[in-house]
Amino acid sequence: MNKYETVILVSNKITEEQRKDVISKIKKLISANGKIIKTEEIGERRLAYEFRKHTQAFYYVINFESDAEFISELERNYRITDEILKFIVIRQEN
Repeated sequence: MNKYETVILVSNKITEEQRKDVISKIKKLISANGKIIKTEEIGERRLAYEFRKHTQAFYYVINFESDAEFISELERNYRITDEILKFIVIRQEN
């Protein structure tokens, strides 16, 4: 199993309940295919440039372990979730 870190930018134009549901869905997906090490909610931050008519977004950082094959499935789920504006998944060195 490899260690990964993902950063997710979630729309600030949705309710807090919807935001929690999105993060909960992502956590369940990661837990089903690996192990979550740490989750951190950074909070609402200003974006460097306007993206999809958003100037601010909520930032979340999740550190987890999983197999390399799972990352493409995780990124696919990020892409089809409308509330997620941007994301990145980075493999960490052991």
